[in-house]
Amino acid sequence: MTGIEDNHPFQQLIISLVLGLLVGLQRQWADSPLGGIRTFALISLLGTICAFLADKYGAWIVAVGFLGTIAAMVAGDIAKKDKVASPAHSGLVTEFAMMLMFATGALVHLGPVWLAATLAGSLAVILQAKLELHGLVSRFTAKEIRAIMQFVLISLVILPLVPDKGYGPFGALNPHQTWLMVVLMVAISLIGYIIYKFHGAKAGVLLGGVLGGLISSTATTLTYAKRSKEEAKGTFQNTIIILVAWGMVYGRVAVEIAVVAPQFRAVWIPLGVMFLASALPTVWLWRQAGNHHKGMPRQDNPTELRMAILFGFLYSAVLFAAICAKNYLGTGGLLVVGVLSGLTEIDAITLSTARMVATGGLQQQEAWPVIISAILANTVFKGGLVAVWGGKAMLRKIGLPLVATIAAALVLLISG
Repeated sequence: MTGIEDNHPFQQLIISLVLGLLVGLQRQWADSPLGGIRTFALISLLGTICAFLADKYGAWIVAVGFLGTIAAMVAGDIAKKDKVASPAHSGLVTEFAMMLMFATGALVHLGPVWLAATLAGSLAVILQAKLELHGLVSRFTAKEIRAIMQFVLISLVILPLVPDKGYGPFGALNPHQTWLMVVLMVAISLIGYIIYKFHGAKAGVLLGGVLGGLISSTATTLTYAKRSKEEAKGTFQNTIIILVAWGMVYGRVAVEIAVVAPQFRAVWIPLGVMFLASALPTVWLWRQAGNHHKGMPRQDNPTELRMAILFGFLYSAVLFAAICAKNYLGTGGLLVVGVLSGLTEIDAITLSTARMVATGGLQQQEAWPVIISAILANTVFKGGLVAVWGGKAMLRKIGLPLVATIAAALVLLISG
């Protein structure tokens, strides 16, 4: 992985801004008297700019910037204590904005000018977005802040410390790669949860399915199948939500493959065929149902660290089984692993198969049938949930997309 010190200056500024916003998010939520989300973002940017200037003028620039930061904090603390006498001067944003613009002015002379312009524009946006940023932070609960910090823990603290080395037979178990998969899965779920947090209550049929697919297509299937039995009039809408969630599975698989094995091009055509087989009947049903609005059910926070670790064990087990099956039983054994692991979820087999392709342990033409088999098994399992929990009415409506998807998978596997 390329270090931060090797990145483009613009990338360094973005990283600096994101890190400052991250720490500021927690301090703002905790109602820190010395600084919130904007203050910490400006401090971080100031430090980066001082480091840029230090490349030409020496390390004393960083020392001056640090002392200036301390001075601003002391001044802000005094102003806080005298808040009644001077209510308008109750924060540190203006002080740091002035210091940051001083550094930006120097950067205009030293260059690059576009970097200084970008920095000034970002500063203006941060200053203007006070109400929006404070309102955003205030909407997070303690549980959600803890979940975000758990993601920070597993991605920025633990991941760099995990050894990147293969262990066991065939070097199948790589702790760093396993933990990286955990981070990837938690990131996908966290993004889905945040979207739900701000839009889920008003989500309609289409957005409801998208959010459900991002969080858990299996859980969404079970939830709306049960709801269909309880609300007979909403069967059409519940069916569409389930089918859209199923379609999002292909998006999840595509993202996972693109991240882990971007060279795995052989999978795109089979994956596209499967998606079309599922999507076209869904579009037809959606037009029949109309865009009625039904809210998403409340979703649990997906970033529980214990669940992430359990997924890591599952990923390692599937990867170990897949590599052993490939070496001892050939491709046929790998297909069996794909079907069995895909019954309940397909992320582990997708990531492990993509990892084998990335490392050269599996040929692309041998790998894509494993993923298609897992998707097939997962689709059949979710169809079973609909049959058991959704009743005959929902099963009839979901039958065409279900049969089309199964048929497409079988044709691909037989012809491939």
